[in-house]
Amino acid sequence: MSMNTSEKRKLQKRESFKRLINLGLTTVCIVLEVCVFAYCWMYHFRLSVIEELRLNLWFKGNMMEISLYGVILFLLSNMYGGMRLGYLKNVEIIFSQVFATLMANIFIYGELSVMAAQLFVPHIFVFMMVTQTIVVIVYINIANRVYRHIFPPRKLLLVHGDRSIERTCAKFETRKDKYVITRTIHVGGGFETVSNSILELYEAGECNAVLIGDISVEERTPLIKFCYGHSIRVYLLPKITDVILMGAEELHVFDSPMLLTREYSLSVEQRFMKRTIDIICALLLLLFALPFMLITAVLIKLYDGGPILYKQIRCTLDQREFHILKFRSMKTDAEKDGVARLASKNDSRITPVGKFIRKCRIDELPQLINILRGDMSFIGPRPERPEIIDRYLEVMPEFAYRMKVKAGLAGFAQVYGKYNTSPYDKLKLDLTYIENYSVWLDIKLMLLTLKILFWPDSTEGIEEEQITALREEKQKTMEARGRKEEE
Repeated sequence: MSMNTSEKRKLQKRESFKRLINLGLTTVCIVLEVCVFAYCWMYHFRLSVIEELRLNLWFKGNMMEISLYGVILFLLSNMYGGMRLGYLKNVEIIFSQVFATLMANIFIYGELSVMAAQLFVPHIFVFMMVTQTIVVIVYINIANRVYRHIFPPRKLLLVHGDRSIERTCAKFETRKDKYVITRTIHVGGGFETVSNSILELYEAGECNAVLIGDISVEERTPLIKFCYGHSIRVYLLPKITDVILMGAEELHVFDSPMLLTREYSLSVEQRFMKRTIDIICALLLLLFALPFMLITAVLIKLYDGGPILYKQIRCTLDQREFHILKFRSMKTDAEKDGVARLASKNDSRITPVGKFIRKCRIDELPQLINILRGDMSFIGPRPERPEIIDRYLEVMPEFAYRMKVKAGLAGFAQVYGKYNTSPYDKLKLDLTYIENYSVWLDIKLMLLTLKILFWPDSTEGIEEEQITALREEKQKTMEARGRKEEE
């Protein structure tokens, strides 16, 4: 049965309220958490402040403190993804919201401690955090079920080319709560055949969106226009050129729009600000982390008596080589044959101490010295080894683009990807950062990095079948097919 006009309007109307419903459901969660804080403030915190400062806080003063907490929690929830109901997995939303709550509580604890001129009733803060965590877990599970009931998974029609769609389907399979690929169609049938199939399946209700995969620009352009003209939603797996154009500057010199992509990535002012932030943050973090670094050094030395630090040649801006510093997490003979290998999942070369420091990212702390030296920045593409870069460049020449900026301790690909994200996808993430750089983006990524330190996906090793530069033959086969994306 075809989708009639009233059904289409109903679907469009529901979509228009999707963001509003999302905002409403997540706001309720924040309000519940603020209520827990309000209770603790009125019956515990406020009394201590009054006693210490001899203040007489009236209604406006109490509401100001509660509102301040609410605003901070709202901003942090939005930043860390706690408000992305329906977009992130249930466990990710809970983790993000709990982490945002923890950060908000740390901030407000510091503020109240300053006001009271002493450490401010820590046991009540622990009670508040535990209560809020329970509220978040219970409420997010309920809200997510409500959201899924209102907005079931979107049914996708995948339009693909000659390249295997196995990886694409497997990736979308991990988010069956949000997307379901119901049908696939090869673009080889021609525009008329494909467009007619899209319209037929859409009107029959077998799909309500189109996913365009690895097809050429010539093939995808008319399909995008067709879907746009028929008000059909399109999801597009971007090419590298698409990512570059995302950061292009829009010019209005003539009577037609024009896009500008600059020959350099960062301006003089941006480089100065970035370097200033790097030096200040590296010095502060180095002072804070020094005790943990000393303990880590002792544990590594006691385990096998080997060297504490691990030095390795990596590449930074313009492919300049430097020695990166890390706490040694592998056995001393991990690469005794001289062959470069990326860490795999459950890698036997990693020591027990190494597993812990890798999990907590403590092994990266010596790179603060690299930042002070100017070899690296806090935020930027992670530096790779020269021999691995050479192998990537053989099948992916665009890999050199990520070295248009200084390498970083953490980056866009680490925040939004995983350790085992494919090199091609990591490249697109790094280019997204380079082409959209701003000081605020750096600050945002620094704050988001705090979250991924505690998220297990970010420290996983590669799977056996994962494409890497070291599995050259397999990579060449699959990436060569993928090169059609850029043709």
